[in-house]
Amino acid sequence: MKLTPSRLLLGGALLAAGPAMAGDLLLWQTNSLSYLYGKNFAINPAIQQTVTFEHADKWKYGDNFLFVDKIFYNGAEDRNKGAHTFYGEFSPRLSMGKIFDRRFELGPIKDVLLAMTYEYGEGESEAYLIGPGFDLAVPGFNYFTLNVYRRQTEGPRPGDGVWQITPAWSYSIPLGRSNLLIDGYLDWVVDNDQNARGTYHANLHINPQIKYDLGKALNWGEKRVYVGAEYSYWKNKYGIADSANLDTNQNTASLLLKVHF
Repeated sequence: MKLTPSRLLLGGALLAAGPAMAGDLLLWQTNSLSYLYGKNFAINPAIQQTVTFEHADKWKYGDNFLFVDKIFYNGAEDRNKGAHTFYGEFSPRLSMGKIFDRRFELGPIKDVLLAMTYEYGEGESEAYLIGPGFDLAVPGFNYFTLNVYRRQTEGPRPGDGVWQITPAWSYSIPLGRSNLLIDGYLDWVVDNDQNARGTYHANLHINPQIKYDLGKALNWGEKRVYVGAEYSYWKNKYGIADSANLDTNQNTASLLLKVHF
């Protein structure tokens, strides 16, 4: 049987997700629902409302992250997706240090992991990513990770694969009676991917959130209710090259309400 990226990712996801359900292996988990409202989106209808479910956990041999967006186009219709759509990602990682009970540390590197992501949604959005991941010790940050993926698209738009670099971070700043949390990620597809239907162009997506811990300020409980904004800059959105005929460089912000449970 050919060992394809999709089979590798599926196997890793099953290995990561299955045992993590057992209570004795699960170290911590958190779930949240977010509501976002923003304008000036590129390619799709300009005004969007999004409801997002997120799950994150850490278990004995790695960590998992999952999100699903339900996106509404505020009464307008996308020509390919209609009045609303969905998109999600599942990202399991396996820790080499924890699996082999050894230290994989060098300078700021605190652990080396096998990182995977499955992207899915309506239209031509399915992709599998796999590669090395790194947990980094960066002063002042709650966490800082760096994943280097080999990206393989599936379905009607397969290509030869390209590399993607994805750092993610979290940073807290005291503010009055509470904290300001700045977290997010950057996806950088570093090269073009050729396929039978054309070119998936190199693109850069920067997506941080700036959130105030309202729950802590109002004595509802720390890290439960956040208000703030999400910023999205996406050069060559969806891998579509920007041109005089089609603006694919997205630069927008959305108001944000996020509740953890």
